[in-house]
Amino acid sequence: MVQHLSRLTLSHFRSHTRIALDLDARPVAIFGPNGAGKTNLIEAVSLFSPGRGLRRASAQDMVRRPESLGWKVTGLLRDGDSAHDLAFLSDHGAARQVSVDGKPAPQVHLARLVRVLWLIPAMDRLWIEAPEGRRRFLDRMTLSFFPDHADHSLTYEKAMRERNRLLRDEVRDGHWYAALENQMAQSGALLTANRRAALDRLAQAQDGAETQFPAATLSLLEGEAPLPEAAADLRAALADHRGRDMMAGRTLLGPHRADLAGVFAAKGVAAQDCSTGEQKALLISLILANARALAAETGTPPLLLLDEVAAHLDASRRAALYDEICALGAQAWMTGTGPELFMDLGARAQYLEVTEREGQSVVENRRL
Repeated sequence: MVQHLSRLTLSHFRSHTRIALDLDARPVAIFGPNGAGKTNLIEAVSLFSPGRGLRRASAQDMVRRPESLGWKVTGLLRDGDSAHDLAFLSDHGAARQVSVDGKPAPQVHLARLVRVLWLIPAMDRLWIEAPEGRRRFLDRMTLSFFPDHADHSLTYEKAMRERNRLLRDEVRDGHWYAALENQMAQSGALLTANRRAALDRLAQAQDGAETQFPAATLSLLEGEAPLPEAAADLRAALADHRGRDMMAGRTLLGPHRADLAGVFAAKGVAAQDCSTGEQKALLISLILANARALAAETGTPPLLLLDEVAAHLDASRRAALYDEICALGAQAWMTGTGPELFMDLGARAQYLEVTEREGQSVVENRRL
């Protein structure tokens, strides 16, 4: 049995007052009109991964209104013969609390239990937006391979914030910087190593894969010059850049400045110069490659969240996507406006219809 959510409950989460779903390991096809609450449903599933979910929303934003009572999401995660009860709670919009099997747990612990990958319409502009979005996309892929990536990122960001405060205050005593730069160098070197290793795994997963989606050649851009690989060298570089950083009032060198470049491999065209359809196909290809790599490495495919993915594909590509998902054995949560978008799945999937009634979302099991 592959890893999957066998039960999902939502209480006062976004447009959902109360739902309880019993599920099997097959893909989950969710259909209904725009605004009914389909994306809210898969957003709840995205909380099973560290971070702020697929919308990057605050806990306050997830509260159902007008009640504003707080919200709760729970799930039973099955993986072979083992199972874990996961719960996420926000009391009146306060910071989200996580529990695993009834015990409080940090968010980063989730990365060691379950891998969750997603693709949403907002990511369609990934190749032409600011580097921050691509860096976040890369780090989510990296986190799926290296659960400790989140810990290194938190350590690096915290030390950098303190260093930036010293820079803005124009503190010139090097002793104040040394410990912070050492923390940044140690965690930063690990961040860069993890990112590079993740890109290697994605390249291997795309090499020779039987897929109708185009391969992407990815590379890590590290600013004006390649980042030092060794922590000691990064620490020395940070010390050397203090003067320039002080003039800018922030740290200008480090893995927080990295960018991700992609090339449509078969055409040799930069992803940012591809058509909208080609850019979308490249993103789908990378999500599938990420899932294949994880399945090969861990023996378990990740949970996939694909919001409105079917609407942007022609019939043959749509059928190919479903075939690849089913071949992976992944529990993929997919949304679309109508059941006709999922007809190629047939009995290989389970179906949920989401509608809106009297200001709240209603979710019902359907058979196609």
